[in-house]
Amino acid sequence: MMRRRKPLRLILLLAALVLVLAALDQRVVLRRYTVDTGKLTAPVRLAVLADFHGCDYGENGSRLVEQVESLRPDAILMAGDMFSSDGDPAEELTMFRTLQSIAPCYYVTGNHEYWEYHVPDLLEEIGETGVTVLDQTCVTVQLNGNTVNLCGIPDPYAGGQTAGHLRFALRDADAQACTVLLAHRPELMDTYAAAGGIDLVLSGHAHGGQVRIPFLVNGLCAPNQGFFPRYAGGLYQQGGTTMIVSRGLSTQLQMGIPRLFNRPELLLVELQ
Repeated sequence: MMRRRKPLRLILLLAALVLVLAALDQRVVLRRYTVDTGKLTAPVRLAVLADFHGCDYGENGSRLVEQVESLRPDAILMAGDMFSSDGDPAEELTMFRTLQSIAPCYYVTGNHEYWEYHVPDLLEEIGETGVTVLDQTCVTVQLNGNTVNLCGIPDPYAGGQTAGHLRFALRDADAQACTVLLAHRPELMDTYAAAGGIDLVLSGHAHGGQVRIPFLVNGLCAPNQGFFPRYAGGLYQQGGTTMIVSRGLSTQLQMGIPRLFNRPELLLVELQ
């Protein structure tokens, strides 16, 4: 009987070890989404980064940059909280310059930029890297032969009402073109959908709910959404608007809790 118990204990121990390693896995995972807008004649590849928080991805984010470059994106979109809390943006700005050399880059603020930086100065420095800051603005660009509106609004910490920011941002959009909105906060989906004319929203902020239970709980707790957040990470649909929420690149603790079964992620969104 004792001989039989030893192999069983060893199997259970190994199973527990595998489970712990899977739960704590902090390697970046690439997640791909396809969105059919009915407005394009050729695919458009968008690399989406969010909630970088200055985490260690090599010098000046070199490992992340290599992964983005391998995707051959038509544009790189950054959905806020891309800076560390140390008040020195130098490394992130260097990463921005390198990313801009791969494909045109577009950026909106998250809440942490307003918590930890003087935002007007920061946005000026970002602009000097060649990255386009979308601050209640919309640019109409050509991506792989398609006309696409890329619009962005600041985080609510900028002040004012999100609905007002949206109206201001969308005023210059080409009504016939595919419209993509960069907006940090996913919990405001109702506002985005009500604005009308937005085909795709790209957000972050929720950090994937920090803790997932595969096949059971998509996210345990997220800022501004509380427990069991509706928009923890993934693809959501409301009316004619699709929203994709990144689980973010941050490997940091949130509320003292590590990411569990919730690997940091880089997104590749293909518009068709």
